[in-house]
Amino acid sequence: MENLWAPWRMKYILKPKDEKDEGCIFCNCLNDNDDKKNLVLYRGQRVFIIMNRFPYNNGHLMVVPNRHSGDIILLDEEEQTEIFHLIQISIKALNQVMKPHGYNIGMNLGRVAGAGIEDHLHFHVVPRWNGDTNFMPIISDTKVISEALDKSFEKLHQTIDKIVRKSE
Repeated sequence: MENLWAPWRMKYILKPKDEKDEGCIFCNCLNDNDDKKNLVLYRGQRVFIIMNRFPYNNGHLMVVPNRHSGDIILLDEEEQTEIFHLIQISIKALNQVMKPHGYNIGMNLGRVAGAGIEDHLHFHVVPRWNGDTNFMPIISDTKVISEALDKSFEKLHQTIDKIVRKSE
């Protein structure tokens, strides 16, 4: 029998629903210089890449504009261009490090569309593998994440750094 181990989820599971972090989680991460603690993989000029602390799958990344806004219409051309560029860099890094078979890429605009953080736009980059869906989410409302976030962070951070340096 295999054990499921995902201790980082306990903080999320046990947190009372009415207890919210002060301010915007993305702005807080961006304003704090401890990128490892905040899982910030890369800081661009207008956009950054961050790991999802409560991922849907191993390697679940988010590409986030630095500017606090929940309105996609307000993105300027430079932000739009850099968002797409960092989505491409995310995919290149994930291809090298995790070798997924495909991706879900997208965003949820507004609470009714599923946005957990609706006041700050963010694009999800979720790697997918053949067979990565199974009975666990259906039977026990549990998702298995097989690699610790800090291990994934180290691999992805190094790889993204190499990709960016090579393209300069």
